[in-house]
Amino acid sequence: MASSPFAAAGSVRRPNSAFRELRGPLSPGEFAAAVRRSAREIGEHVSCDARYVGRVEAGEIRCPNYAYERVFLHMFPGRTLTDLGFQPRESVRGRAAPRGGPSSVVVLPRAPGDGDADAGRPRAGRGSRPHPAARAEPFRPAATDESDEETDVLRRAFMTGGPAALAVGLAGDLPGAGAGHRPGTPEAAAVEDAVRRIRLLDDRHGADRLYPRAAEALRTAYTFLDAGAERRAVTDRLTAGAGELALSVGWLAHDSGRTADARSHYAEALATARVSGDAALEAHAFCNMAFLARDAARPREAVRAAQAGLRAARGLGSPRLLSLLMLREAGGWAGLGDRSACEEALARAHTLFERGCGDADPPWMTFFGEAEPAGLESQCWSTLGVWRRAADCARRAVALQEPHFLRNRALFTAELAGDLAADGRPEEAAAAASHALCLLGHPVRSARIRGMLATAARRLEPHRREAHVAEVLSRLPRPA
Repeated sequence: MASSPFAAAGSVRRPNSAFRELRGPLSPGEFAAAVRRSAREIGEHVSCDARYVGRVEAGEIRCPNYAYERVFLHMFPGRTLTDLGFQPRESVRGRAAPRGGPSSVVVLPRAPGDGDADAGRPRAGRGSRPHPAARAEPFRPAATDESDEETDVLRRAFMTGGPAALAVGLAGDLPGAGAGHRPGTPEAAAVEDAVRRIRLLDDRHGADRLYPRAAEALRTAYTFLDAGAERRAVTDRLTAGAGELALSVGWLAHDSGRTADARSHYAEALATARVSGDAALEAHAFCNMAFLARDAARPREAVRAAQAGLRAARGLGSPRLLSLLMLREAGGWAGLGDRSACEEALARAHTLFERGCGDADPPWMTFFGEAEPAGLESQCWSTLGVWRRAADCARRAVALQEPHFLRNRALFTAELAGDLAADGRPEEAAAAASHALCLLGHPVRSARIRGMLATAARRLEPHRREAHVAEVLSRLPRPA
């Protein structure tokens, strides 16, 4: 190789002032922690620290690698890499990408610790997609046991991150499982990627349009399991991935009003967990089952499922998971009208939450930030008919919710509208309902949230004579 693309002599380092401005008042260390949290939310793993942030702001890293690119675009929706102060990838590489497909992948040398433009990563030719190794954290050596075709279409839809991308079909994106085909690493990785992508799209868009395609993907995943992998490690990955996928699809069924389908998917995941002895998957399954039981007006079942989840989770070392399960139990006690037991469970949940995040926290719990406990507590008080406290908690949940969790923002805002209406504050309730409608119409689609808005509409009906209330009622879903 005549010259290294990293040694473009004509390039001049300029401080990245745009990126520095986006960091705002956070210290480099605090911002790096925010980057790592955002990475976990979308299933990425980056080793971002204050030094990396400093190098970006100093202009040493002119274009991030693919993993950091996805994280930064997730953190700042609607912006491009150029908006974040980075240079086009082609200019950083020093030349246009060569023509050709996967056969033109070249491994370039890199200096230790260089995070610039996928240094040291396999690079695909023009028209090809990023090599799977580009998804890893920036300092990890390139993988050698995965093929270029492993999750091509999955990654393309994952990066675009919208319902239009999903329309290509989650199931159609998974590798085929024809007669005589034994699943391997590509199939296991595709199932895991499908789980990550479903969670990301649900956070942004809700479940209504996602469920049918996701259900097809789940059927494909269990086809892989039935076919049988040649290696135990692959079987273990497929089993865990299929179980998590069953829970993700079950949640989409729950959120889109398909209660019977949700129960079936959760039971399938629980059976998978029991067969494989996977305590983490079992705890997750019981957590979702408790939530579904509460929403289906089966509060005693919700309490039992939450308590079973607590037993499964006790050895996993995650206080945050235990906190969520205690909140699920609190919701069941509220449904039973037992305020004392509900308050005791809420107190224990808050104590566990205050212990903070840890390495043992499951990756699916990225939604469980400060807003979620406030929102779940609001639902407890609402069930108990303590409307003022319910509204206060819902308002706090809306204020604390990170902006990229669009579905949860819409949900907590709808909850707030119903609580304010029940508390005799129709003007405030109408304003909250109007805001929830904006979130629900584009881009979020969720039957569950529409049901909450229908409840708010029923409570606002006696105040229809007020002009603003009447206008909002004309746009709200009709109560059943």
